[in-house]
Amino acid sequence: MKFYKHITIIGVDHGYGNIKTANHIFKSGVLKCSDRPYFDKNLLTYNGEYYLIGEGHKEFVADKYTDLDYYVLTLAAIATELRQRGTTQAVVHIAAGLPLSWVSKQMESFKSYLLQSKTADFNFKGKDYHITISGADIFPQGYSAIASRVSEFTGMNMLADIGNGTMNIMNISNGNPDVQNCFTEIFGTYQCTLRIKENMMQKHHANIDESIITDFLCNGTADVSEDYLATMRDTAKEYVSEIFRRLREHNYNPNLMKLHIVGGGGCLIKNFAEYDESRVYINDDICATAKGYEYLAELILKNRGDKK
Repeated sequence: MKFYKHITIIGVDHGYGNIKTANHIFKSGVLKCSDRPYFDKNLLTYNGEYYLIGEGHKEFVADKYTDLDYYVLTLAAIATELRQRGTTQAVVHIAAGLPLSWVSKQMESFKSYLLQSKTADFNFKGKDYHITISGADIFPQGYSAIASRVSEFTGMNMLADIGNGTMNIMNISNGNPDVQNCFTEIFGTYQCTLRIKENMMQKHHANIDESIITDFLCNGTADVSEDYLATMRDTAKEYVSEIFRRLREHNYNPNLMKLHIVGGGGCLIKNFAEYDESRVYINDDICATAKGYEYLAELILKNRGDKK
């Protein structure tokens, strides 16, 4: 988190697989309960309703403001950052983002969604929180992860932000984003997870748990038999080959430009792709986008303050 005067700036990367803040990560799942659940380790109580945070898998939706899930997840993200600071009250400015091709069209709707209440009183993990939401800013995903150092990007560069639900692609020329060449494809890492599940069922008649696949994609191996592992590895390699094919469709040329990869999909490239490490850079910081949101929001707040 960052601070501007009395305001606490908290960046929230609303991923389809995970919610990321500058310092924390947790699954994007939300399970609403009619009664207080017995197992309540990650329970959030808001407006008399019970929500288990991190339970289940959040279904992909292009419009993140169609239900209350991402708002509840935002409250949990704010609480997680405030808890680290040792406080339960704050005036908060939310810094968030949307996929590159959707940010202009959806920005105002998502901003209104996050600002639906000026104050929020809720309980998360046994602690009561009271926050005042002073404002929100929405930024382009992916680009935010490199915004603080984009001036260092000399020559031709391509940015690929590979998340759980989408892959965002942007061309950057001498540190300047090419706004006419930004693309969002529904081809995130969850597509690879689904392919592995399908191939495991077809070849081995095995219903593999998604947690095993997630660990495999992150680490490049898993505690399964060698024939199972071979199927998982072959599927992952096919997926990353498809990533590079799609990048080439958007004019990626490794001889002419450098490739910068951010997001959770970076571990798949590292573990299963063949690439020139001198021209492909993988940002291992899964929280980089949330940190970038905070960096950009701080600049905006300071600029607004200077104008006043």
